[in-house]
Amino acid sequence: MKFLTSLFQFRKPVQKVDIARRFELVSRMGQGTMSKVWRARDGKTGRPVCLKVLDLEKTRKFEARFPKLNKPTEGEIAIKLKHPHVIQTLEFGLTTKNEQFLVMELIDGVSLSMLIDAQNEAMQRHRVRLMIELGEALSYVHKQGFIHRDICPRNVLLDRDYSLKLIDFGLTVPNTPPFQAPGNRTGTANYMAPELIKRQKTDQRLDIFAYAMTCYEMWAKRLPWDAAATLEAVMQHINAPPLELSVAVPTIEPGLAQAIMKGLAARPDDRWSSVDQMVSAIRACQPA
Repeated sequence: MKFLTSLFQFRKPVQKVDIARRFELVSRMGQGTMSKVWRARDGKTGRPVCLKVLDLEKTRKFEARFPKLNKPTEGEIAIKLKHPHVIQTLEFGLTTKNEQFLVMELIDGVSLSMLIDAQNEAMQRHRVRLMIELGEALSYVHKQGFIHRDICPRNVLLDRDYSLKLIDFGLTVPNTPPFQAPGNRTGTANYMAPELIKRQKTDQRLDIFAYAMTCYEMWAKRLPWDAAATLEAVMQHINAPPLELSVAVPTIEPGLAQAIMKGLAARPDDRWSSVDQMVSAIRACQPA
Protein backbone atom coordinates (compact mmCIF):
# COMPACT_ATOMS: atom_id res chain seq x y z
CA MET A 1 0.00 0.00 0.00
CA LYS A 2 3.03 2.30 -0.30
CA PHE A 3 1.48 3.73 -3.49
CA LEU A 4 -1.65 4.93 -1.65
CA THR A 5 0.35 6.11 1.34
CA SER A 6 2.52 8.33 -0.84
CA LEU A 7 -0.56 9.57 -2.66
CA PHE A 8 -2.29 10.69 0.51
CA GLN A 9 0.90 12.42 1.66
CA PHE A 10 1.23 14.25 -1.65
CA ARG A 11 -0.86 17.28 -0.80
CA LYS A 12 1.17 20.42 -0.43
CA PRO A 13 0.37 24.08 -1.05
CA VAL A 14 0.40 24.69 -4.81
CA GLN A 15 0.82 27.83 -6.85
CA LYS A 16 -2.43 28.59 -8.66
CA VAL A 17 -2.30 28.85 -12.42
CA ASP A 18 -3.99 31.44 -14.61
CA ILE A 19 -4.92 29.00 -17.36
CA ALA A 20 -6.27 31.76 -19.63
CA ARG A 21 -2.79 33.29 -19.74
CA ARG A 22 -0.78 30.08 -19.84
CA PHE A 23 -2.81 28.06 -22.33
CA GLU A 24 -4.07 28.86 -25.82
CA LEU A 25 -7.47 27.16 -25.99
CA VAL A 26 -7.63 25.85 -29.55
CA SER A 27 -10.98 24.02 -29.53
CA ARG A 28 -13.40 22.24 -27.26
CA MET A 29 -12.94 18.48 -27.20
CA GLY A 30 -15.89 17.59 -25.03
CA GLN A 31 -17.76 18.15 -21.82
CA GLY A 32 -18.38 15.65 -19.07
CA THR A 33 -20.84 15.85 -16.23
CA MET A 34 -18.20 17.50 -14.03
CA SER A 35 -15.70 19.06 -16.43
CA LYS A 36 -14.85 20.81 -19.68
CA VAL A 37 -12.07 19.59 -21.96
CA TRP A 38 -10.06 21.57 -24.50
CA ARG A 39 -7.44 20.94 -27.11
CA ALA A 40 -4.87 23.51 -26.05
CA ARG A 41 -1.31 24.69 -26.54
CA ASP A 42 0.80 24.98 -23.42
CA GLY A 43 2.51 28.37 -23.49
CA LYS A 44 5.09 27.08 -21.04
CA THR A 45 6.32 24.21 -23.23
CA GLY A 46 4.80 24.95 -26.65
CA ARG A 47 3.36 21.46 -26.58
CA PRO A 48 -0.17 20.62 -27.78
CA VAL A 49 -2.06 19.11 -24.83
CA CYS A 50 -5.47 18.12 -23.58
CA LEU A 51 -6.63 20.51 -20.83
CA LYS A 52 -9.38 19.38 -18.46
CA VAL A 53 -10.98 21.84 -16.04
CA LEU A 54 -13.32 20.51 -13.36
CA ASP A 55 -16.52 22.33 -12.49
CA LEU A 56 -15.97 23.85 -9.06
CA GLU A 57 -19.42 23.34 -7.55
CA LYS A 58 -20.02 19.87 -9.00
CA THR A 59 -16.60 18.72 -7.79
CA ARG A 60 -17.33 20.01 -4.29
CA LYS A 61 -20.64 18.14 -4.21
CA PHE A 62 -19.02 14.90 -5.34
CA GLU A 63 -16.15 15.11 -2.86
CA ALA A 64 -18.66 15.90 -0.09
CA ARG A 65 -19.87 12.30 -0.45
CA PHE A 66 -16.67 11.22 1.30
CA PRO A 67 -16.58 13.28 4.51
CA LYS A 68 -13.45 12.84 6.64
CA LEU A 69 -12.06 10.19 4.27
CA ASN A 70 -9.30 12.37 2.77
CA LYS A 71 -10.28 11.28 -0.73
CA PRO A 72 -7.52 11.81 -3.31
CA THR A 73 -8.41 14.17 -6.14
CA GLU A 74 -8.59 13.13 -9.79
CA GLY A 75 -5.26 14.83 -10.44
CA GLU A 76 -3.54 13.13 -7.50
CA ILE A 77 -4.66 9.75 -8.81
CA ALA A 78 -4.07 10.33 -12.52
CA ILE A 79 -0.55 11.76 -12.18
CA LYS A 80 0.60 8.51 -10.55
CA LEU A 81 -0.73 6.18 -13.29
CA LYS A 82 1.92 5.17 -15.82
CA HIS A 83 0.76 2.53 -18.30
CA PRO A 84 0.81 2.37 -22.11
CA HIS A 85 -2.99 2.02 -22.21
CA VAL A 86 -3.81 4.70 -19.62
CA ILE A 87 -3.80 8.33 -20.69
CA GLN A 88 -0.72 10.13 -19.39
CA THR A 89 -1.36 13.04 -17.06
CA LEU A 90 1.48 15.55 -17.24
CA GLU A 91 0.44 18.02 -14.55
CA PHE A 92 -2.43 18.95 -12.28
CA GLY A 93 -3.25 21.84 -10.01
CA LEU A 94 -5.64 24.66 -9.20
CA THR A 95 -6.65 27.59 -11.35
CA THR A 96 -6.81 31.12 -9.98
CA LYS A 97 -10.57 30.45 -9.63
CA ASN A 98 -9.86 27.41 -7.40
CA GLU A 99 -10.93 24.96 -10.13
CA GLN A 100 -8.98 21.72 -10.38
CA PHE A 101 -7.29 21.20 -13.73
CA LEU A 102 -5.34 18.42 -15.42
CA VAL A 103 -2.91 18.65 -18.34
CA MET A 104 -2.82 15.41 -20.32
CA GLU A 105 -1.25 14.02 -23.46
CA LEU A 106 -3.26 14.88 -26.55
CA ILE A 107 -4.74 11.83 -28.28
CA ASP A 108 -5.73 12.38 -31.90
CA GLY A 109 -8.32 9.74 -32.59
CA VAL A 110 -11.84 8.68 -31.72
CA SER A 111 -13.73 7.34 -28.74
CA LEU A 112 -14.52 3.65 -28.51
CA SER A 113 -18.22 4.55 -28.55
CA MET A 114 -17.84 5.91 -32.10
CA LEU A 115 -16.22 2.68 -33.28
CA ILE A 116 -18.98 0.65 -31.62
CA ASP A 117 -21.60 2.67 -33.47
CA ALA A 118 -19.75 2.29 -36.77
CA GLN A 119 -19.11 -1.48 -36.45
CA ASN A 120 -16.82 -1.05 -39.44
CA GLU A 121 -13.89 -3.08 -40.71
CA ALA A 122 -11.56 -1.44 -38.16
CA MET A 123 -13.84 -2.47 -35.30
CA GLN A 124 -13.98 -6.04 -36.54
CA ARG A 125 -10.23 -6.25 -37.14
CA HIS A 126 -9.11 -4.75 -33.82
CA ARG A 127 -11.97 -5.77 -31.52
CA VAL A 128 -10.38 -8.63 -29.55
CA ARG A 129 -7.09 -6.78 -29.18
CA LEU A 130 -8.91 -3.69 -27.90
CA MET A 131 -10.77 -5.79 -25.35
CA ILE A 132 -7.44 -7.13 -24.11
CA GLU A 133 -5.85 -3.66 -23.98
CA LEU A 134 -8.77 -2.28 -21.99
CA GLY A 135 -8.54 -5.21 -19.61
CA GLU A 136 -4.80 -4.66 -19.18
CA ALA A 137 -5.37 -0.97 -18.42
CA LEU A 138 -8.09 -1.75 -15.89
CA SER A 139 -5.98 -4.47 -14.27
CA TYR A 140 -3.16 -1.95 -13.83
CA VAL A 141 -5.53 0.55 -12.17
CA HIS A 142 -6.76 -2.18 -9.84
CA LYS A 143 -3.22 -3.22 -8.92
CA GLN A 144 -2.46 0.38 -7.97
CA GLY A 145 -5.23 0.07 -5.38
CA PHE A 146 -8.17 1.82 -7.07
CA ILE A 147 -11.72 1.26 -8.31
CA HIS A 148 -12.28 3.19 -11.55
CA ARG A 149 -16.09 3.29 -11.14
CA ASP A 150 -16.86 4.59 -14.65
CA ILE A 151 -15.70 2.03 -17.22
CA CYS A 152 -17.71 2.61 -20.40
CA PRO A 153 -16.98 3.22 -24.10
CA ARG A 154 -16.98 7.02 -23.82
CA ASN A 155 -14.08 6.77 -21.34
CA VAL A 156 -11.92 4.91 -23.82
CA LEU A 157 -9.98 6.66 -26.58
CA LEU A 158 -8.31 5.13 -29.63
CA ASP A 159 -5.41 6.87 -31.34
CA ARG A 160 -4.77 6.86 -35.08
CA ASP A 161 -3.16 3.43 -34.83
CA TYR A 162 -6.18 2.11 -32.88
CA SER A 163 -4.13 1.78 -29.72
CA LEU A 164 -6.32 2.14 -26.65
CA LYS A 165 -6.16 4.67 -23.81
CA LEU A 166 -8.33 4.51 -20.68
CA ILE A 167 -9.32 8.01 -19.51
CA ASP A 168 -11.31 9.89 -16.86
CA PHE A 169 -10.53 9.17 -13.22
CA GLY A 170 -13.04 11.66 -11.90
CA LEU A 171 -15.04 9.01 -10.02
CA THR A 172 -12.09 6.81 -9.08
CA VAL A 173 -11.66 5.93 -5.40
CA PRO A 174 -9.21 3.83 -3.38
CA ASN A 175 -10.11 0.16 -3.07
CA THR A 176 -10.26 0.37 0.73
CA PRO A 177 -13.11 -0.40 3.17
CA PRO A 178 -14.18 3.23 3.76
CA PHE A 179 -14.67 3.74 0.01
CA GLN A 180 -16.32 0.33 -0.46
CA ALA A 181 -19.08 1.15 2.02
CA PRO A 182 -22.69 0.98 0.79
CA GLY A 183 -24.43 4.09 -0.45
CA ASN A 184 -22.16 5.78 -3.01
CA ARG A 185 -24.11 5.24 -6.24
CA THR A 186 -21.99 6.94 -8.89
CA GLY A 187 -21.11 5.97 -12.44
CA THR A 188 -22.78 5.69 -15.84
CA ALA A 189 -26.22 4.16 -15.32
CA ASN A 190 -26.23 1.59 -18.14
CA TYR A 191 -22.89 0.13 -16.95
CA MET A 192 -23.69 -0.05 -13.23
CA ALA A 193 -23.30 -3.38 -11.47
CA PRO A 194 -26.30 -4.73 -9.50
CA GLU A 195 -24.58 -4.26 -6.13
CA LEU A 196 -23.99 -0.60 -6.94
CA ILE A 197 -27.61 -0.08 -7.95
CA LYS A 198 -28.77 -1.75 -4.73
CA ARG A 199 -26.40 0.44 -2.67
CA GLN A 200 -24.55 -2.56 -1.29
CA LYS A 201 -20.87 -2.87 -0.43
CA THR A 202 -18.75 -2.61 -3.57
CA ASP A 203 -15.23 -3.51 -4.65
CA GLN A 204 -13.25 -3.79 -7.87
CA ARG A 205 -15.69 -6.37 -9.24
CA LEU A 206 -18.10 -3.57 -10.14
CA ASP A 207 -15.46 -2.51 -12.70
CA ILE A 208 -15.39 -6.09 -14.03
CA PHE A 209 -19.14 -5.86 -14.64
CA ALA A 210 -18.75 -2.56 -16.51
CA TYR A 211 -15.81 -3.97 -18.48
CA ALA A 212 -17.93 -6.96 -19.52
CA MET A 213 -20.76 -4.60 -20.53
CA THR A 214 -18.32 -2.68 -22.72
CA CYS A 215 -16.96 -5.87 -24.30
CA TYR A 216 -20.52 -7.08 -24.97
CA GLU A 217 -21.37 -3.81 -26.69
CA MET A 218 -18.23 -3.99 -28.81
CA TRP A 219 -19.61 -7.18 -30.34
CA ALA A 220 -23.36 -6.66 -30.33
CA LYS A 221 -23.69 -2.87 -30.83
CA ARG A 222 -26.22 -3.05 -28.02
CA LEU A 223 -26.29 -3.76 -24.31
CA PRO A 224 -27.45 -7.05 -22.75
CA TRP A 225 -30.42 -5.16 -21.35
CA ASP A 226 -32.48 -2.47 -23.05
CA ALA A 227 -30.64 0.85 -22.78
CA ALA A 228 -32.07 2.88 -19.92
CA ALA A 229 -32.45 6.63 -19.52
CA THR A 230 -33.13 6.50 -15.78
CA LEU A 231 -31.71 4.66 -12.81
CA GLU A 232 -35.13 3.12 -12.20
CA ALA A 233 -35.01 1.57 -15.66
CA VAL A 234 -31.54 0.21 -14.91
CA MET A 235 -33.16 -1.93 -12.21
CA GLN A 236 -33.57 -4.50 -14.99
CA HIS A 237 -29.90 -5.37 -14.26
CA ILE A 238 -31.32 -6.91 -11.08
CA ASN A 239 -34.76 -8.09 -12.17
CA ALA A 240 -34.12 -9.64 -15.60
CA PRO A 241 -31.41 -11.92 -17.03
CA PRO A 242 -29.09 -10.43 -19.68
CA LEU A 243 -29.54 -11.39 -23.30
CA GLU A 244 -26.97 -14.07 -24.04
CA LEU A 245 -24.21 -12.71 -26.26
CA SER A 246 -24.31 -15.89 -28.34
CA VAL A 247 -27.94 -15.03 -29.13
CA ALA A 248 -27.20 -11.39 -29.97
CA VAL A 249 -24.18 -12.41 -32.07
CA PRO A 250 -24.56 -16.03 -33.23
CA THR A 251 -21.19 -15.97 -35.03
CA ILE A 252 -19.13 -15.16 -31.93
CA GLU A 253 -16.67 -17.79 -30.69
CA PRO A 254 -18.44 -19.61 -27.82
CA GLY A 255 -15.54 -19.33 -25.37
CA LEU A 256 -15.36 -15.58 -25.89
CA ALA A 257 -19.11 -15.17 -25.34
CA GLN A 258 -18.86 -17.23 -22.14
CA ALA A 259 -15.96 -15.13 -20.84
CA ILE A 260 -17.93 -11.92 -21.33
CA MET A 261 -21.17 -13.31 -19.89
CA LYS A 262 -19.38 -14.47 -16.74
CA GLY A 263 -18.32 -10.87 -16.19
CA LEU A 264 -22.01 -9.89 -16.23
CA ALA A 265 -23.06 -12.22 -13.41
CA ALA A 266 -25.50 -10.54 -11.03
CA ARG A 267 -23.65 -11.75 -7.92
CA PRO A 268 -20.06 -10.46 -7.64
CA ASP A 269 -18.96 -13.87 -6.34
CA ASP A 270 -20.12 -15.44 -9.62
CA ARG A 271 -18.03 -13.07 -11.77
CA TRP A 272 -14.35 -13.31 -12.53
CA SER A 273 -12.52 -12.56 -9.29
CA SER A 274 -9.96 -10.42 -11.13
CA VAL A 275 -9.67 -8.62 -14.45
CA ASP A 276 -6.57 -10.70 -15.23
CA GLN A 277 -8.66 -13.87 -15.20
CA MET A 278 -11.14 -12.43 -17.68
CA VAL A 279 -8.37 -11.08 -19.91
CA SER A 280 -6.69 -14.51 -19.94
CA ALA A 281 -9.94 -16.12 -21.06
CA ILE A 282 -10.35 -13.51 -23.81
CA ARG A 283 -6.73 -13.85 -24.91
CA ALA A 284 -7.19 -17.62 -25.26
CA CYS A 285 -9.86 -16.89 -27.89
CA GLN A 286 -7.72 -14.40 -29.84
CA PRO A 287 -7.24 -15.44 -33.48
CA ALA A 288 -3.72 -16.61 -34.27
